[in-house]
Amino acid sequence: MNLPNQLTLARLFMTLVFVAVLASPFPWRSQVALVLFILASLTDWLDGLIARRWGLITNFGKLMDPLVDKILTCSALIMLAAGANPLFPPWAVVVVLAREFLVTGLRLIAGSQGDVLAADSLGKWKTVTQITAIIYFLAWLASSEKPVGTAFLSIFFAPSWMQPAIAGNLLVAATLLTTLGSGGSYLWKNRQLFLTGV
Repeated sequence: MNLPNQLTLARLFMTLVFVAVLASPFPWRSQVALVLFILASLTDWLDGLIARRWGLITNFGKLMDPLVDKILTCSALIMLAAGANPLFPPWAVVVVLAREFLVTGLRLIAGSQGDVLAADSLGKWKTVTQITAIIYFLAWLASSEKPVGTAFLSIFFAPSWMQPAIAGNLLVAATLLTTLGSGGSYLWKNRQLFLTGV
């Protein structure tokens, strides 16, 4: 297994640790989860860079890289939507999950016909937008935890427009727009494949 694929699998493992940490009761869990999520997201950028630069693009990578991305981002969004006071609206998470299931279903149809559908540019923008929103909300959670939280809150979230009511809602809206836009584009461009698979 080449290095990009190893990084993809490492990202999957880090996702499991991320969820376990964020669900645990210990102090600083949000700060640790934030670092884990950023590191996992960086492996997504790194494995793609290495695969393209060294010519290590494989069918495994084309399939698993976007799939593991979905697992990472959807896991984070579900965790942010959990609890009595969700930071990310649960209904918006349902929209994201529906898009991901539809696109994954299309990839399964393609796979049954011997084709592998790689992620397109809009799909990558969707991932970037989702990751940005997740990092923002994780940082908001981390800002309330000592010892880093108090100083971080006073610096980063001090401006009124950086509060969840403004910046958070804008990021949720951007996430939904890119999610729906990329999903619609993906289904439209591959509609013939979808129709022949019915």
